[in-house]
Amino acid sequence: MLNTPQNRNLDEYEDDHVGSSDRTPLRADAFSMDDDLKMELIAKHFKEIMHILGLDLEDDSLKGTPMRVAKMYVQEVFSGLNPKNKPKAKLFENKYKYDQMLVEKDITFYSHCEHHFVPIYGKAHVGYFSSGKVVGLSKINRVVQYYAKRPQVQERLTMQIANELKEVLKTEDVAVVLDATHMCVSSRGVSDTNSMTGTAYFDGKFRDQNVKSEFLNYINSKIDLR
Repeated sequence: MLNTPQNRNLDEYEDDHVGSSDRTPLRADAFSMDDDLKMELIAKHFKEIMHILGLDLEDDSLKGTPMRVAKMYVQEVFSGLNPKNKPKAKLFENKYKYDQMLVEKDITFYSHCEHHFVPIYGKAHVGYFSSGKVVGLSKINRVVQYYAKRPQVQERLTMQIANELKEVLKTEDVAVVLDATHMCVSSRGVSDTNSMTGTAYFDGKFRDQNVKSEFLNYINSKIDLR
């Protein structure tokens, strides 16, 4: 018997998390369909899934669910798939001549595991040294959110955020650390509700152990501004 996807035991898929590049795997025709049609088709197929599960789609609480899910997928939680939603960052002169590390920590993000389509959520911490230009702080948050809003693995998300910031800020001196909870671990399978996953990317000056330690010490510090 051929070892086709149809013939493989379902348990074999549990750890079949084959890695790819830091690019989100998209088909060439991913955006040939407009959002309205995507939502229409997703709603149709999700309705069928609910029907297969045995749910009563005539119930007042459920009959609007297929379209709600479709809108959520296209307009919200997977909106980062569409390059038209990519944040446009405007650079400014570093008039203060600030040449030290700039850190933005505890950026809350929500993503979805591409293996089970359940949430990943956590905090992103970003640091960089100015190359002579700076960017508005909110743009750093928007870059994190843009790449989080797509089916993801945490390693890829970390690299995508770092590479985008390097491109936007015109510097190699970038650090990104993500601490996240994966619902595919806590709500199913092993059902471990306590573990977290950490990933990190360091380049440029942040490869220096002293600079890296300064960054890590800062993001782990508790500052009381009262």
